[in-house]
Amino acid sequence: MPDLSQIVKAYDVRGVVPDQLDEPLAELFGAAFADVTEAAGAVVGHDMRPSSPGLARAFARGVASRGADVVEIGLCSTDQLYYASGAMTLPGAMFTASHNPAQYNGIKMCRAGAAPVGQDSGLADIRALVERWTEEGVPETATTFGRLSQQDTLRGYADHLRGLVPLAGMRPLKAVVDAGNGMGGHTVPTVLAGLPVELDALYFELDGTFPNHEANPLDPANIVDLQARVRETGADLGLAFDGDADRCFVVDERGEPVSPSAITALVAARELAKHPGSVVIHNLITSWSVPEVVREHGGTPVRTRVGHSFIKEEMARHGAVFGGEHSAHYYFRDFWNADTGMLAALHVLSALGSQQGTLSQLVAEYDRYVASGEINSTVEDQTGRLAAVKSAWADRRAEVDELDGLTVTAADWWFNLRASNTEPLLRLNVEARDAGTMEKVRDEVLSLIRA
Repeated sequence: MPDLSQIVKAYDVRGVVPDQLDEPLAELFGAAFADVTEAAGAVVGHDMRPSSPGLARAFARGVASRGADVVEIGLCSTDQLYYASGAMTLPGAMFTASHNPAQYNGIKMCRAGAAPVGQDSGLADIRALVERWTEEGVPETATTFGRLSQQDTLRGYADHLRGLVPLAGMRPLKAVVDAGNGMGGHTVPTVLAGLPVELDALYFELDGTFPNHEANPLDPANIVDLQARVRETGADLGLAFDGDADRCFVVDERGEPVSPSAITALVAARELAKHPGSVVIHNLITSWSVPEVVREHGGTPVRTRVGHSFIKEEMARHGAVFGGEHSAHYYFRDFWNADTGMLAALHVLSALGSQQGTLSQLVAEYDRYVASGEINSTVEDQTGRLAAVKSAWADRRAEVDELDGLTVTAADWWFNLRASNTEPLLRLNVEARDAGTMEKVRDEVLSLIRA
């Protein structure tokens, strides 16, 4: 029996192929998904990894074995799968391992309308069924096998996104886009077609072995080529997508990274201009700039834990217009509360193209503090180290909360320390009003973590 505890994560399924995840297991997940969602149909898509088509087809067979029809949309980005789920009002499954190495694959699942499937919203039930069926076999309940059909959703996806952003009247822009051999190479040309954007394409060839660099733009090593190309060509900006193209990272005209918190604040201001007085969700490691900008533009900021299922739940609960995470995930009410880096990229292009200044000038008002970035430390006793840090800061003039890990906030700085759900790591984020204060707080906390 496979050890599902190793591959069923908090929000998705992810493991090494075929050792941990193979086609027979994917078929069981498809059958369990159909039972748990109780839908008459489902939509299934996949990324460019060599194992993805076979796994996706096996999952589709599993869904169909329970009597549900399946629409196979083939190659797609994760947010394109969310579009299909929303537009067709069907549960969906996307086969991808995002930025993980080539030997990995996984399943991101959602209910109809792109509603999340996480541990508390169906994933634990799916796992329990798969474990039981692995031992006992799948009971035959369907009287007829569901129908499998194919549909291309790329044009509909592109049209939907373009309809959400004012793009008329933009000045010509030059953009370097690094797809990292991931699904951005599939979606970007169609989404940007016809816009006054000169596209300089880096690594658009779909290749799930990632021959040029890891498809994780949050790692500075993976945007070096993009930065160099922007500087070399005098481009107005650079965009980098991760493997399944649901996250987008931005580089300004100098080749300097733009903080995802600054992008969150910029997009929040634009969404609040369209929907005055709305709620904007942000996780607790985004910059102080985000809630400040939201309030300045008449909105209400709501702080939440890190993780897309928490963001999506809060989006739905508050009727929020927008949500952002410092990991470069961006969520939109007009996109079924789901995350789409492509829509955030269109907002950046629209904002830049509607005025004459540079991107660095545009985002300066949204980037107000000095941040450490996320610093990971390998720690076996995560609970003990967290307790030690909490104890060390207990007598300071600072506010302590434990919404997600440990957050300590003072007048001029804050830090958050969280344990990884999947690795023996503690993740530290520090922000302050100046570099010296940030470095002092960062170094003191790290000395306690790594003692």
